[in-house]
Amino acid sequence: MRGPHNIWRLIRTGATFERTGAMRVALEAMDAPPTLRLAARVLGWPFQWLGLKGDESVPPVTRALTALGPAYIKFGQILSTRPDVVGSELADQLKVLQDKLPPFSVEEAKREVAKELERPVEELFSEFSEPVAAASIAQVHKAVLADTGEAVAVKVLRPGIERAFRKDIDAFYLIAQTVSLFAPGARRLRPIDVIEHFEGVVMGELDLRLEASAANEFADSTAKDEGFGVPSVHWDLSARRVMTLSWAEGLPMHDVAAIKAAGFDTNLLGTRVLQLFLNQALRDGYFHADMHQGNLKVNAAGEIIALDFGIMGRIDEYTRRVYAEILMGFIRKDYRRVAEVHFEAGYVPADRDIDLFAQALRSVGEPIFGMDASRISMARLLAYLFEVTERFGMETRTELILLQRTMVVVEGVARSLNPHINIWEVAQPIVGDYIAQNVGPKALLRDLNATVRVLAKFGPKLPQLAEDALIRQTALGTPPPKVARFPGWAWFALGAATASAVGLAASLL
Repeated sequence: MRGPHNIWRLIRTGATFERTGAMRVALEAMDAPPTLRLAARVLGWPFQWLGLKGDESVPPVTRALTALGPAYIKFGQILSTRPDVVGSELADQLKVLQDKLPPFSVEEAKREVAKELERPVEELFSEFSEPVAAASIAQVHKAVLADTGEAVAVKVLRPGIERAFRKDIDAFYLIAQTVSLFAPGARRLRPIDVIEHFEGVVMGELDLRLEASAANEFADSTAKDEGFGVPSVHWDLSARRVMTLSWAEGLPMHDVAAIKAAGFDTNLLGTRVLQLFLNQALRDGYFHADMHQGNLKVNAAGEIIALDFGIMGRIDEYTRRVYAEILMGFIRKDYRRVAEVHFEAGYVPADRDIDLFAQALRSVGEPIFGMDASRISMARLLAYLFEVTERFGMETRTELILLQRTMVVVEGVARSLNPHINIWEVAQPIVGDYIAQNVGPKALLRDLNATVRVLAKFGPKLPQLAEDALIRQTALGTPPPKVARFPGWAWFALGAATASAVGLAASLL
């Protein structure tokens, strides 16, 4: 489908961006090369009359994406998580992109539900409301189960949305390929990689079984978190195009006045939302990556309830340890240790000067720690940190970019509840506890235990694996590695240490 028939979409997109002024803003934000800016201007200006006008009351890029429709709105949302691609200022604009579209009729929604669940809606639900929320991909209805009377939220994909998105994604690929072909300098922006990332995210969101699975996994991982809840999944009423969750009643997190009027402690809620996120990211390595006020509620018991699990983040255990050590290093103002962690993790090339890097990190930390408590920002620290590490040759790490973006959002939520919150004081016990459990002797014993378990599985095969490796090496004409001649005392010490380690690990099994 990525062929000449998409040229009209390319022209319409470019014309809309030119007409709304979004073209200039977007290219400047991405620091596009002059040749690309000139080409876009020359090619776009004659056709701008073909572009959509959009809502003149919103910023240019948001205006253009909203006018072009659902796929473009979703593309803007996803780009808001990639400040490394579009720049921090544009990412902030896209972050507030209104993902609201006119809803489709309740009759169409019922037909989709009946088709997916293979039963009449009236048989499943005693009540099925008009849409309570409508977004670019799906809309939500409040319903009541016919057999139990439980209130539920039924999310339904827009009719024909899959085909519409595939057509637009094909157009996006054509745009990316055109940019790469006619503006080689823009290849550093990785336009095709960006579209591939977008396609992967959207294709996942177009199968609501995956979002139901994410909600279920998130509920399991946070089940013991006090003051936090996730709606439960009704698997028997969920399918590829329909998802049913228990209904979450509560006050929206953005209505701070109503939360205060209900008697809830907003300072406590601000602390809780930040610590919950840090626990999810560090302890579980699985976090809600879209924790803005619209996806959070406060129920009658004062619990924070999370909604919408289309965008979730994962970071592996090693990256979590690195991230925690970096944060704790800044909390302790141990800039040398922060620098060492970056080098140990391979984030910064080994040929760079570690002392100069530590000095640069000090220039990041000290101004922030000198601020009033109400202005101290972990999000700002991470943004400055990425600027410094980029100057020292650190490559972009997508998982950390998503973590940083979510940290910005969560910090904003916390400050809306408590403008004077001290981010570092709130973060320190969570980060400190994680460090104590995962960096040091306890972590070493746990890692050793895991290693012994793996070796135990392959123990009987190890001699054969070693022999096969030597045979392959000999066949390739490479002499086997020379074994160092250790003095007798060294062999004894090595054997004793190994025996002690294995014995200690075995006792933990």
